Amino acid sequence: MKKAFLLFVFLFSFQATYSQQMTAEKLGTILTSVSDSIQGDNGRWQFKIKEVLFMCITDTKHNRMRIISPITEANRLDEKLKSAALVANFHSALDVKYAIAEDVLWSVFIHPLKELSEAQVKDAVSQVYSAHVTFGTSFSSTTLVFPGNEKKKEVPKKKVLKKQY
Repeated sequence: MKKAFLLFVFLFSFQATYSQQMTAEKLGTILTSVSDSIQGDNGRWQFKIKEVLFMCITDTKHNRMRIISPITEANRLDEKLKSAALVANFHSALDVKYAIAEDVLWSVFIHPLKELSEAQVKDAVSQVYSAHVTFGTSFSSTTLVFPGNEKKKEVPKKKVLKKQY
């Protein structure tokens, strides 16, 4: 038991020593490197990638950040699209989610700020972009899809033919 505790302490301190301490400044540098154009600073940016608009907002006091992209006005969505977005949140949107706020449908990535690595930020931007551009078709943020997102097809029962004599 003592060995397990010591191993836990070692692994925890190892991770704490080598973990990324993301800051708003580092995040801004990463976003600048992946975007086609960017405006803003101090933890609030608006940027574009291939004509898709993004915003990134940080809250360093509460260790939070969001990367969001507006998709469409919420009043343009019918119940079928809303339902499909909710299903996608479970199966194919992965680290991003579809959400409605302020009468807009968004592709959203929300995460603690300090714990992010550069690779996670780049992956998050990629997933927000993919969820944005695939809304209404595959509703996916990556090529990975968790199983079970398709309705089971009913297998027709075989008809048993009786012999007639």
